[in-house]
Amino acid sequence: MKNLRIGVVGVGHIGSNHARLYAEIPSAEFTAVYDVDAFRSRTIGAKFGATPAKSLDEFIEMVDAASVATPTNTHYPIARSLLAKGKHVLVEKPITDNTAHATELAELATRSGLILQVGHVERFNPVLGALETHLTHPRFIEAHRLSPYSERSTDIGVVLDLMIHDLEVILHFVRSPLWSIDAVGVPVLSRSEDIANARLHFEDGCVANVTSSRISPERLRKIRIFQEDAYLSLDYQNQSGEIYRRVGGRITRDRVDIEREEPLKLQLASFIECAGTGREPRVSGSQATAALKLAVEITKRIAPSG
Repeated sequence: MKNLRIGVVGVGHIGSNHARLYAEIPSAEFTAVYDVDAFRSRTIGAKFGATPAKSLDEFIEMVDAASVATPTNTHYPIARSLLAKGKHVLVEKPITDNTAHATELAELATRSGLILQVGHVERFNPVLGALETHLTHPRFIEAHRLSPYSERSTDIGVVLDLMIHDLEVILHFVRSPLWSIDAVGVPVLSRSEDIANARLHFEDGCVANVTSSRISPERLRKIRIFQEDAYLSLDYQNQSGEIYRRVGGRITRDRVDIEREEPLKLQLASFIECAGTGREPRVSGSQATAALKLAVEITKRIAPSG
């Protein structure tokens, strides 16, 4: 089978990493880049062996599939243009900045028989795969995602920027309707909330407590899941995990065996495979839309106190 021609729209911090990895993946023919900053486009194209397109229309004619790694408020028009021309799309999270546009993209991809994958990269973290083999019936979930302040992604609040990763994972694990939401958030260095906490109650009784901050002095990405027979503690950042169980009247602790790999590389390789075979992506447009709807609802709960 002929390799798909792959390109990247938006080659800033995140998009340049997409370019780097596409250039390394044997099943991809890394063909083109496009950025509104022409100098950046030429620089990244030269570095990774891709042609810098002069316009989005020219870029679209040069690829079969593409990553969209531009600011969130541009995801919809760019992804829609690509899908309308029959191109497979991997769009960075959040899928769009509103749920109507997200739903439209998901439906367009389905009608057109195209792959629309969304960049919820933690779903490709080897830690998560290890967790799923031990997961039965989650009763309480605690997730923390902290990072230092950055000028990137300040067009959206921390819920859409960071917390949405954990929300998507939690919706994947807890297959039960949401019953109630309590949320609080505070803007500190930007106009939107920079630190937020949400407490989610599901109809099956599971409760998830999710905290995200982009004004922390440290980086932390951890999730803990409690179920009747075990407590699982996993560290996305260090790709490590432990399982605690009660055995014979005492608590045992076992390390989770994890085969480490760069999650973004796994995600891009999976996108290429899905685009080439038609296989359903791990995080589809509809799944990403569900996570976006929850994130938007949390943001609405926060707004009155912001």
